[in-house]
Amino acid sequence: MINMDPSITGDIPDAVLFACSMNAVRSPMAAGILRHLARRRIYVESAGVRTGDQDPFVTIVMDEIGIDVSRHHPVAINDLHDSNFDLIISLTPEAHHQTLELTRTQAVDVDYWPILDPTFVTGNRGQVLESYRTCRDTLFKKIKSFFNLDRAANL
Repeated sequence: MINMDPSITGDIPDAVLFACSMNAVRSPMAAGILRHLARRRIYVESAGVRTGDQDPFVTIVMDEIGIDVSRHHPVAINDLHDSNFDLIISLTPEAHHQTLELTRTQAVDVDYWPILDPTFVTGNRGQVLESYRTCRDTLFKKIKSFFNLDRAANL
């Protein structure tokens, strides 16, 4: 299998899947960020082990940085129409185990980024929104660095 880690090779994969448990928070944020930064150069999808409900806090914090994810509808990994990805980035242990199992016979790289779940934070609206912002900002920095998007002037 070819190492598709663009932070090492400088290569940008053609198709990336972000996977998490419910495809409601972390994976749609990550997909929205990569689509925004890569501007159509990379085919990007997101999916979950199970489908959750669309999370309004995700839409709010993504709108704050100019990325619209309001049309996102959670989808399960097993329900994806296209499974030809160069790279799958799993964001939860559950998603990582499922993607490793699904890709045993495929030439696809799977990477694991453990990203904290902002839905576990309790408190007032401001505290909850701050946890979602932290998740978003963590994903943004990781994606920008991993895909070398600081240096990719032609993206």
